[in-house]
Amino acid sequence: MRRGWKIALAALAVLLALAAVGLFLAGNYLFHYALDPRNGDQEWTLEGDSAWFDGASEDRWLTSHDGLKLHALYLPKEGSHKYAVICHGYGSAPQFGGYYAAKFYEMDFNILAPAARAHERSEGAYVSMGWLERRDIVAWVDTLVEQDPQAEIVLFGVSMGGATVMMTAGEADLSPRVKCVVEDCGYSSVWDEFAGQLREMFGLPTFPVLNAASMVTQIRAGWGFKEASAVEQLKKTALPMLFIHGEEDTFVPYAMLDVVYEACAGPEKEKLSIPGAGHGEASWEDPERYWAAVERFIERYMGTKE
Repeated sequence: MRRGWKIALAALAVLLALAAVGLFLAGNYLFHYALDPRNGDQEWTLEGDSAWFDGASEDRWLTSHDGLKLHALYLPKEGSHKYAVICHGYGSAPQFGGYYAAKFYEMDFNILAPAARAHERSEGAYVSMGWLERRDIVAWVDTLVEQDPQAEIVLFGVSMGGATVMMTAGEADLSPRVKCVVEDCGYSSVWDEFAGQLREMFGLPTFPVLNAASMVTQIRAGWGFKEASAVEQLKKTALPMLFIHGEEDTFVPYAMLDVVYEACAGPEKEKLSIPGAGHGEASWEDPERYWAAVERFIERYMGTKE
């Protein structure tokens, strides 16, 4: 009898070990699939609205708190103390923000368009979905304030860029020269976004697969999916916030609009829903309503007219 129990326990231990190895491999696969730009599935491109920047913009560089050399495009607006920091989405580049940059430039803003870590010319081994980028944006803002102590700054981002500016808004050392934030279709947290994509793309449950991927990310990149939360960051902000989302967005579900809006602790907040718009399409689906809302919101806190 005792020998039988020993055999059974040994078999159980082997099965558990195999299960643990399997989970680690699954987590490692998902880590590379989602966060490693060298996996071959992602294409970081310099195309897009790059013609808008050509000949007018200048390169800016910054060394991050963890030693990465980060790149941004900067376009000055003569005589203006207003600055728009425009954060692009996953797999994109500053050049793709040319459409948004042009709109802010028309409103007399200087433009700073950073390349997120592991995108375009910015260094980095892994994409961090806005979490580590929040510290990069704090640093980019500091460079603008050092350049112009009278600077008035709006943070603007779409998709991952939207999540980035929401996460940045909760940083205690963010310069008070940041006057407001506009986010478009950002996710409530990396955990929530990946959980949805895991079900949609692979038909897999959150537990234990996403837990394993988060553990691998913690080990290899130094952060976990649950801590990378726009919701938790928004609970700590007092900045005026405008939240925008397309009602037909399924990639970052439209329901997340109410989640981030309700989480925001700032006393001044608005939300804008655009019917018929899919992910990142709100400004294209109804540009008149979109930009009227953005300009009206910004004007209230920093002015768009000299």
